[in-house]
Amino acid sequence: MFEKLSSPKPDAILALLATYNADTRPDKMNLGVGVYMNEKGETIILDSVKKAEARLLEAETTKTYVGLSGDKGYNQAMQEIVFGDSVANERVNGVQATGGSGALRVLSKLTARMRPDAKVYVSDPTWPNHYALLQTEHTEIEHYPYFDAATCSVDFAAMAAKLRTLTANDVVVLHGCCHNPTGANLSNEQWDEVAEIAVEVGFLPFIDIAYQGFGDGLEADAYGVRKLASSVDEMLVAVSCSKNFGIYRDRVGCAFAIGKDQASAELANANMQNISRGIYSMPPDHGASVVRIIWDNPELRQLWQDELVAMCTRMTSLRNKLADEFKRQSGGDKFEFIRIHRGMFSLMGLSVEQVIELRDAHGIYMIEDSRVNIAGLQEENIPRVVKSILAVS
Repeated sequence: MFEKLSSPKPDAILALLATYNADTRPDKMNLGVGVYMNEKGETIILDSVKKAEARLLEAETTKTYVGLSGDKGYNQAMQEIVFGDSVANERVNGVQATGGSGALRVLSKLTARMRPDAKVYVSDPTWPNHYALLQTEHTEIEHYPYFDAATCSVDFAAMAAKLRTLTANDVVVLHGCCHNPTGANLSNEQWDEVAEIAVEVGFLPFIDIAYQGFGDGLEADAYGVRKLASSVDEMLVAVSCSKNFGIYRDRVGCAFAIGKDQASAELANANMQNISRGIYSMPPDHGASVVRIIWDNPELRQLWQDELVAMCTRMTSLRNKLADEFKRQSGGDKFEFIRIHRGMFSLMGLSVEQVIELRDAHGIYMIEDSRVNIAGLQEENIPRVVKSILAVS
């Protein structure tokens, strides 16, 4: 029976990692994998997480299921982190999910129940796994303009014009901050206009916020999601703790639904629980408990926030140094967009052929759309990276 299967298309990032691991060159560099790394190229466990895990180990008395909603204390913590006081507490309901990907899947199936003939719009470009996670048996995936490759910035005029043509039956997926893969973010003024359009047109905003705190800070990065939450009657939000808490393998996320009132939010929550039961049944607890412990303890919360600021500051510093080095070596401002972009990623504007040449001739790995992980750089390697990119481009 298995012979009837066709070979699926390999995941681009995982395939790149396999090629990188097989490369025996000692000076190879992996700028493709989407995890935060320190100056030594290590993805470490945060001190705040270690301390919270120690407290959890000491206090934990059972390994029984946590229930379909997961750790309610964790859900409340994430609600405070993401929404602040932008929306009335009774209008928000969340379920713990298996990472941001699990949250996206739960919410995509919820949209199919609410609007079975809806079209789901994603940015052009978007995170490639959005297609697999957002596609259901009912939905169509379409695009709205987002990135202008010529200027390496958001083409907001085209984006806004497209959003105004949508209907109240449509769903619009927005990156809450640190756009993946481009690194080009909406300004606060542009978020304000998106909120106005959403109210005017009536489409359902669906925000994926996976990098809060990695752009301009924990509060600043929440501007868009909070603006929409305070403007529209209904909204969906998928949250990930992989990056800002550094707990990738623990798979910790949250799926939120905002309703026009408490009754509608509770109805959405009941459906999210029912959907999660049919996907993974019960969420894992360890990482969620760690997040809850950190948020509930003032000392650990401050330690985590300090560590998050340090990660954000390092990425901003790397962006500035990379842009400076491009200007020094090239004599021009072509790569100034790197300084302006935020988060872990930027698109370098290279062709597939140039990306392959960069890998084969220089041992520098990035995925074929030329997305680079800024956090994968070390300061000492920046001159070499710049020289190599200029050599192939």
